[in-house]
Amino acid sequence: MSCYIGLDIGGTKFMVASTDLNGKILRRVRLDTSSSLEKDLDHLHAMIGEVSEGQPIAGIGAAIGGPLDWKHGIVSPLHQPAWRDVPLKHIMETRWNCPFFVDVDTNVAAFGEYYLSNLNVHKFVYLTLSTGMGGGMLVDGKLDRGLHGAHPEMGHQSIAYRCQYPHRLQCECGVPDCLEALISGNGIRRIYQKPAEQLSAEEWDEVAYNLGQGLRNIATLYAPDLIHIGGGVAVGGGEKLIQAAALTMRDHLRLVPPPEVRLSTFGYDTALWGALTLAKQGISD
Repeated sequence: MSCYIGLDIGGTKFMVASTDLNGKILRRVRLDTSSSLEKDLDHLHAMIGEVSEGQPIAGIGAAIGGPLDWKHGIVSPLHQPAWRDVPLKHIMETRWNCPFFVDVDTNVAAFGEYYLSNLNVHKFVYLTLSTGMGGGMLVDGKLDRGLHGAHPEMGHQSIAYRCQYPHRLQCECGVPDCLEALISGNGIRRIYQKPAEQLSAEEWDEVAYNLGQGLRNIATLYAPDLIHIGGGVAVGGGEKLIQAAALTMRDHLRLVPPPEVRLSTFGYDTALWGALTLAKQGISD
């Protein structure tokens, strides 16, 4: 019996899971990342071996932070300094002798969210608020890419923001005023000097307002039918965060219809489920 493997290669943790050919979860494991590429790769191989339990692997899908070359499977995730120009596709296909597919984590999450939710809309946007912040869009069920296959970086837009401590704003891309710097897990820690789960109601209101301004830009530029939001910060803020942000979006839209905005139903596992979907369905231009 064969299995599919999904890898969620995050900035602070790895999650690896296996499914049978019908999509039923067989096993899953989690492990913190290290500061060494060699150790991280060794850990991923060990986790794949553990969840596959000696069964043949029909395909592996992976979600990881950008930037990356998804066609050739070469990755350089921004939030993992030890990972630079890593030929991950070659490494995995050589080691496991099966097809390997990788894409930016937000694309993979969008892919999984769309298909596992059985959606049927023209334009669908998925945003993740976690260690970093980003998004992916599907048009008629197909991932939407930019020039030369580039990944559109929704987290690196600029907005008319509110912030009690503007002198603490600094995005990890090097620009001071990105949306990611205001509402991601790392951004929240830098601005408020504490993790998201410790924010006060007033501080959550700022995060919601800034997220809403980002949603306004996305709605204005892309005019999507539906936006889903997931990731640890979104899950922590819950429906209150999502609805407050959606209200800000609607209050600042004039020329395009406001899309429906929902909290992801897959919690912390959206990218992992997307990776498993990618392992089964593959990836195309």
